[in-house]
Amino acid sequence: MHTTPHINAFWRLSLVTVLAVYLLIFVGGVVRASGSGMGCPDWPTCFGRLIPPTQESELPSDYHERYVGYGDTTFNPLKTWTEYLNRLLGASIGLLIFGTFIRSVPLRKRNPVIFRLALLTLMLVGFQGWLGSRVVASELKPTLISAHMIVALVIVSLLIFMTTRARESTTQPLDIRGLPKVWHRVIAIALLMTLLQVSMGTQIREAVDGITHQALVTERSIWREHFPIIFYIHRSFSSIILMTNLWLVYHLMRSLGQGHPLKKPAMTLAFLVIMAILSGVSLDRLGFPAIVQPFHLLLANLIFGCQFFLWLSTRHALKVALKKSPELLLRTRSG
Repeated sequence: MHTTPHINAFWRLSLVTVLAVYLLIFVGGVVRASGSGMGCPDWPTCFGRLIPPTQESELPSDYHERYVGYGDTTFNPLKTWTEYLNRLLGASIGLLIFGTFIRSVPLRKRNPVIFRLALLTLMLVGFQGWLGSRVVASELKPTLISAHMIVALVIVSLLIFMTTRARESTTQPLDIRGLPKVWHRVIAIALLMTLLQVSMGTQIREAVDGITHQALVTERSIWREHFPIIFYIHRSFSSIILMTNLWLVYHLMRSLGQGHPLKKPAMTLAFLVIMAILSGVSLDRLGFPAIVQPFHLLLANLIFGCQFFLWLSTRHALKVALKKSPELLLRTRSG
């Protein structure tokens, strides 16, 4: 198919940006799990500085009084620099997304959808920055933290859509005739199931924040005893998610030809789901170790991204096939 330097340049930059956003999601999980969210009590500066100090002696002697009302302002260099590096990474990704928008401008006539979504993503990044400031100002209000994470998921989904759309315009359509017709419905259901599971996960995390903020429990190992019923629903639902995704992967591996481009993403999906469940089991059985939490969060987001990519790719291939052979539409509906 015909390619242009503009499409290739956009695809490469958008792919790098997708990976960078996932890194930011992981680092954000580290910030939350380590309790570093208030490592910088103010925003956008950190203790009033563009570059925070490395030791308490570098701060004014009355810095506690200056930041009264900002929660616990005790200086902890590890937490301060963890949060500060999280902010630097966020700003860097903002620049990457601005770059993807600039790269999309030459495509506005040939691929107007990419241009419009790049503009929307840029606007969402601005909103995300504002929302981050509200998170700090609210002293890490759980609902705002969850909203911050959901917006990040929307941003990475838009980036995956644009990246996939750009790649589709430079490659031959995929042959997915071997897949059962119901597969396309099941992948859509799997996406909704993952969103529901992530939503329940954020509610569990909010419950943990409520437990610790109310000083009900300080020992991680017995948090589980105080969890709401949604924790047990979340845990049991993972088995349904496992079976659904393994069904999808099984049919991709069995039905598609040797060396098919979707086989590697399929195996990746199976690996991610299994690792997410194992990390969830370790959280449940090992007293919610902080080191596991960001990995569990990252795996959940990667699962959604992988499913979304497979859904986009097979949907595009099906649309191309239907254009070439309209009679496939009746078979698809009947299937």
